[in-house]
Amino acid sequence: MNARHDEIARALLTVKTRINQALKISHRDPGEVTLIAVTKTYPVSDVEILRELGIHDFAENRDREGSEKSAEVPGTWHFQGQIQSNKISSIAKWAKVLHSLDEVRHLENFERVLPESSQMSVFIQVSLDPQPGRGGVRPEQIAPLAEMVMRASRLKLEGLMAVAPLGENPESAFSRLAQIHSDFRLQFPDSPFLSAGMSGDFEKAVIHGATHLRIGSSILGSRSHDR
Repeated sequence: MNARHDEIARALLTVKTRINQALKISHRDPGEVTLIAVTKTYPVSDVEILRELGIHDFAENRDREGSEKSAEVPGTWHFQGQIQSNKISSIAKWAKVLHSLDEVRHLENFERVLPESSQMSVFIQVSLDPQPGRGGVRPEQIAPLAEMVMRASRLKLEGLMAVAPLGENPESAFSRLAQIHSDFRLQFPDSPFLSAGMSGDFEKAVIHGATHLRIGSSILGSRSHDR
């Protein structure tokens, strides 16, 4: 085993331990949480190490990186970035899960380009920002978009996704999100999942009900130095 393998293995173990501690605090079962490794800017060799260590869910927010890495490393690949219309056809070829749907036109385009026999899992991104800037629909816009996803033949509604606003205490943001998610589950009981929590706030997200964690730097290290 090389040094990089050992480095990632230690970091991954630490992250899993922290997740389990948060689950214990919130009286939740470890099986309720899916750990997604965010591999943007990291080399394919890191993704291969993660797979050797038992990780099978990987996320990218850039289409080109996702396309290239998914061709080399098998697994469930997630797209979590802001959607660009001209990238939808490409994203549909490699991503099995979409975390950032927030526009009807994107829904319609994915439905159009996906093969008839395929199905993409979808999370609707909800904005927690008073003045939206990083994407997402307002809480009152969730249900109409969700209804449209439910009617689509090639999309499967999984639940909601959100990012804690910059400058706001994640505890406050995820507390609000938990209420939004609770209301959503009452209306859409077959789509119970919540994608929330990144390297800087995933424990708070777990405590407030997150089922899918998107974690990069806490596992793979700082993106500021060359690899």
